[in-house]
Amino acid sequence: MPLSLLGPGNGGRIRRISGSGDVRRFLGNLGFVEGMDVSVISDIGGNVIVSLLDSRVAINREMASHIYV
Repeated sequence: MPLSLLGPGNGGRIRRISGSGDVRRFLGNLGFVEGMDVSVISDIGGNVIVSLLDSRVAINREMASHIYV
């Protein structure tokens, strides 16, 4: 299930990152790698704020749709 479909308070373990090489590299640089736990904190105005590696990261819904949990 894409991360963009999860509601606030839900999360899971990243199973797959889809998209072009540039998209996967960008998300990897932010810490989104397979096997990491991620949870959605809020979903406001097209942006998804997630908790990852003891920090909060905001990405747009399009990027969140490339992250499968």
